[in-house]
Amino acid sequence: MKIFQLKDLQPLAILLICLFSFACQKNGSGSNNAGKSSVNVFLTDDPSFAFDHVFLDIAKVEIKVEDDSESRHESEHQGDIDDNDRHGGNDGGWISIDIHPGVYDILRFRNGLDTLFGSVSFDISRRLKKVRITLGSNNSVAFNGNSFPLTINGDDHFIVINIEESQIAFNAGGLTNFWIDIDAGRSIRMHGNDFELNPSVKVFSRDRSASIEGRVLPSNAEAILMAINETDTASAKPEDEGEFKFIGLKPGTYTVLYHATANNYKDTTISNIVVVGNEDVHLPTVTLHQ
Repeated sequence: MKIFQLKDLQPLAILLICLFSFACQKNGSGSNNAGKSSVNVFLTDDPSFAFDHVFLDIAKVEIKVEDDSESRHESEHQGDIDDNDRHGGNDGGWISIDIHPGVYDILRFRNGLDTLFGSVSFDISRRLKKVRITLGSNNSVAFNGNSFPLTINGDDHFIVINIEESQIAFNAGGLTNFWIDIDAGRSIRMHGNDFELNPSVKVFSRDRSASIEGRVLPSNAEAILMAINETDTASAKPEDEGEFKFIGLKPGTYTVLYHATANNYKDTTISNIVVVGNEDVHLPTVTLHQ
């Protein structure tokens, strides 16, 4: 099964995707027909500091869309329907998104980098309620040049995320972009001698979330970063030139911890970083010292 990495995307294809996305966001409707709503689904990731690669076998991505009567029915039978959805049931308004199934190294998508999974349209009378990812069996992790299988228990093959209005601004009759953030660091645990996946996933849209970005030097400090507030914690691993970015943050006041992991460099923090709405906060370059 093919492993997808960033180098597989040709420059022309990237340019075309960017131009299409820009045009859709500018006019707010994309290529929708009258009476249709559309969504673009992107994949991103919080990094794992323990692994060099986390390969997930993504077999299917679906969204659940409901009209008013279906929403009322689900609210009246919430427990049974949620259980059915977590077992991969297709009752209700589940729609498959046309993706490229395969093994994705999700650690490639960090510091604001993402990949477009796919797009789908549906009747304007329906609203976005859930997203579901179905995982195959070819999952693994790698570190220090060694590869290890990643165990998934039972119904954890189905990752179901409820969509809340506070997370995503749904554009009825237009285009809605949202991101699926699989937190690799929180999702993988040791169970005996095995690595086990217990997915920690969130969804967000850029117009309902904030970001913090900056740069940390020198590279041989091998810094890792945490953005922390009372209700939200995110992690970042800088690129080769020291750039990092936290995305999908809730509004609030954050502390960013710069944690040096090598060569006796000292940690430092920046406190009282206030993010509001969909603001992008740019921090000054931080240089760590021994």
